[in-house]
Amino acid sequence: MELKLDLHIHSQASPDGRMSLEEIVETARQAGLQGCAVCDHDQVLTQAPAFPDFLLIPGVEISTERGHLLGWFVQGPIETRDFHEAVAAIHAQGGLAVLAHPFEHRRTAETIDPIAPLLDGVEVWNSRAERKNPRANAQAEAFAAAHGLRRFGGSDAHLPREIGHGVTAVEVEEATISAVRAALLAGNTAVSGRRSRAVDTARSQFTKRRRSHAGPLSYCKWALFAAKCCLQDLIRKGA
Repeated sequence: MELKLDLHIHSQASPDGRMSLEEIVETARQAGLQGCAVCDHDQVLTQAPAFPDFLLIPGVEISTERGHLLGWFVQGPIETRDFHEAVAAIHAQGGLAVLAHPFEHRRTAETIDPIAPLLDGVEVWNSRAERKNPRANAQAEAFAAAHGLRRFGGSDAHLPREIGHGVTAVEVEEATISAVRAALLAGNTAVSGRRSRAVDTARSQFTKRRRSHAGPLSYCKWALFAAKCCLQDLIRKGA
């Protein structure tokens, strides 16, 4: 059977996330998905609840010196922010280590070429990645092809309307976490997606400022950023 999964979603456990796990699951179901991975910033979903007819994959998004690293199928805390140590910690738990949106903030692969052999795959589609670099996902595809790495996709959703903007379709023998892990390791995936609105990034950044009790200057900077995001959306809509 084929399962459609969004392998990169943030819950309210992330500083810039807004969604409860129940809201994530319900919205994902409405989007035609059969599962998703919750990957909060530097915080593992240590106790993933079970939902009927839906697979909630425990994960994490770790901020490392080499960029953001997704860890799927992990259930214990990962304290390190060192890339090599984080990969080792993910693998020690039987998880998959996947490089997230590798070209969102960079234009060349020079700094990440050496780490390719350590990875279980690359996020070749991220619905937010092209806001700064329009070729971010295309470059991720090329990087995966150059190094023979598995291809995955996720929305990087922080808001309900972004869920399903990045989808990984995979064939499994049964709808279980272990079967999905095996299928993802086999690498027989089909990735699809569409870009999220730039203003959605602005909205999640507002959430982060509100939670951190940011000062007036921070909100002024946010207002300028939000205006830029709105302009980006208008330009893209009119293109």
